[in-house]
Amino acid sequence: MRSRWRGFPSSDGEKSDRDRDSEFLASGEGPEALLARWQGGWDELFAALEALAPGDLLATITIRGEPHTVLEAIQRQLTHYAYHVGQIVLLAKHLRGERWRSLSIPKGGSQRFNAELGHIPDEAE
Repeated sequence: MRSRWRGFPSSDGEKSDRDRDSEFLASGEGPEALLARWQGGWDELFAALEALAPGDLLATITIRGEPHTVLEAIQRQLTHYAYHVGQIVLLAKHLRGERWRSLSIPKGGSQRFNAELGHIPDEAE
């Protein structure tokens, strides 16, 4: 994330100081350091988005030699992050086993959730 968003949208996301291959190795970092890096990446994203003006969204940029509008590049990256977050959740769910707590409505809990909201889905839902 740091590489992709630093200098966005005027520079390509692949920066010379990025060692992509090392990102696939266990770093040995403790949870605090890992969370700090995680938060740093999100900070880069939000800073890049805050700097954009509405007129910037349709400008063309290049990612790995492929043209995208700024809006397409943002959507591409956010979809990519959702994929990785899903991988993390799947691994966490697997590792926690029976101790896993759902991040949304637990399996078998939809009726209770809807009742608590006072919402009863109609046939179309």
